[in-house]
Amino acid sequence: MKNIESYFNAEKQESLIFILIGFAGLIIATYFILKLTQPYFQGMSYPIIGIALIQLIVGSSVYFSSDKNIKRVNNLVENNVDLINTEEIPRMEKVMKNFVLYKTIEIVFIISAILLHFIFNDKPFLKGFGLGLLVQSGFMLLLDLFAEKRGKLYLEFLRNLT
Repeated sequence: MKNIESYFNAEKQESLIFILIGFAGLIIATYFILKLTQPYFQGMSYPIIGIALIQLIVGSSVYFSSDKNIKRVNNLVENNVDLINTEEIPRMEKVMKNFVLYKTIEIVFIISAILLHFIFNDKPFLKGFGLGLLVQSGFMLLLDLFAEKRGKLYLEFLRNLT
C-alpha cells in the first residue's frame, strides 16, 4: 500500500541523513583529535564521536530494515488485516513512546551542553565538549522530531485500517 511504502521509504531516507551526519561527525572528530590538539577541539571530539556512533548504528539499522518492513506490513494488510492490531500497532505505539524518551534525553543533553559551553569559559575542554554535545544532540532532536511526526501519521493510518 502507498501509505506503508511512503512511511518506510521516508524512514529509509532519513536514516541516510543519520548515516551521513554520523560519518561526517567521525571525520570531523578524527581531524580534531589528530590535527587540532587544543583542549577546546579535543573536548568537542568526544561527544561528536559518541553520538556519531549512535547515528551510524541507528541509521544503518533503520536503513537495512525498511524494505523488509514494507513487505512485512503489506503482507499483514493483504493476508490478515487483524494482525495490524496485534503486531504493527503495538510496535508503533512502542516506537512512539520511545520518542518521548529520546527527546527527553536529547533536551537534557542540549541544556547540559549550553551550560557547559557558557559556564566554563576558563575550561576550554569542557566548553568544547559542550559545543560538540550541542551540535550532535541538536541534529538528533531535529531528526527525531521529523520521525515522530511521520510515526504519528503512520500510526493513525494503521488505526484507520482496522
